[in-house]
Amino acid sequence: MHIKGTRISVEIILRKLFHNISIDKILQDYSRFTNKNIQTALEYAAESGHGEEVHLLRVVNEINGKE
Repeated sequence: MHIKGTRISVEIILRKLFHNISIDKILQDYSRFTNKNIQTALEYAAESGHGEEVHLLRVVNEINGKE
């Protein structure tokens, strides 16, 4: 699955998050992305079981500005 409107796969985003690359850095690297794109990728991963290794709570907190 790809991020809507891009050729970037959800898996690429999940791998970056797994390797502790910040959401700010991902948004900087992929200027067309928004927090909503990242959140949607995480929701997809959680629903499909692909995100088991990702620290979802940390990432969601970062998106929501709680970290």
